[in-house]
Amino acid sequence: MPRAAVILLSGGLDSAVCLACARRDGFRPLALSFDYGQRHRHELAAAARVARALNVSEHRTIALDLRAVGGSALTAAIDVPKHALGKGEAIPVTYVPARNMTFLSLAVGYAEVAGAADIYIGVNALDYSGYPDCRPEFIESFERTARLATKAGARGGGFNVRAPLVRMSKGEIIRLGLSLGVDFSLTHSCYDPAVRNGETLACGACDSCLLRRRGFEEAGVPDPAGYAL
Repeated sequence: MPRAAVILLSGGLDSAVCLACARRDGFRPLALSFDYGQRHRHELAAAARVARALNVSEHRTIALDLRAVGGSALTAAIDVPKHALGKGEAIPVTYVPARNMTFLSLAVGYAEVAGAADIYIGVNALDYSGYPDCRPEFIESFERTARLATKAGARGGGFNVRAPLVRMSKGEIIRLGLSLGVDFSLTHSCYDPAVRNGETLACGACDSCLLRRRGFEEAGVPDPAGYAL
């Protein structure tokens, strides 16, 4: 049986490509999603669709409430900025404090129990909104911490935190995903979706939507997402 790897699967296009990369690399994916009180909770349905389409045998969703921490437009009663990409503060209000650090910590726990040494995360340091927990420096530092803080590390093992998309543009990520058979119509990337006639539509104007749209333009392929604007 192939070695297992834990893949953080949000339901967005980056995490879907990351899952496809793990399969390409010969791993048996264990998908892990988080219901953390996000206002764009619709992404969990997208994560389930992606996991089914890529034949993931095990997909877990962990519930935790980051609304108790607050401080983000994704978890608190704060307006999601529109048409603001590259404007205003270097770290936008859609940053969720300690989110990737929390998610990776739980992924390490899951990996340790499952006997997996590899964790995939779809962070990106080029086409992103300026979040500090998407930088290569953070990933490298966390990998060292995971080896220090776990039984596996104390016994001479450890974990490989893999971020295969970290230095790619959004267009490059989309082209890679298409080459790996990712169906982007299953993904959903919006921070502030709208529901019209029972259909969930991306707003088209938040940072996540703008990055996605720009990526598909760069890749030269149509974006299958439905947009309200």
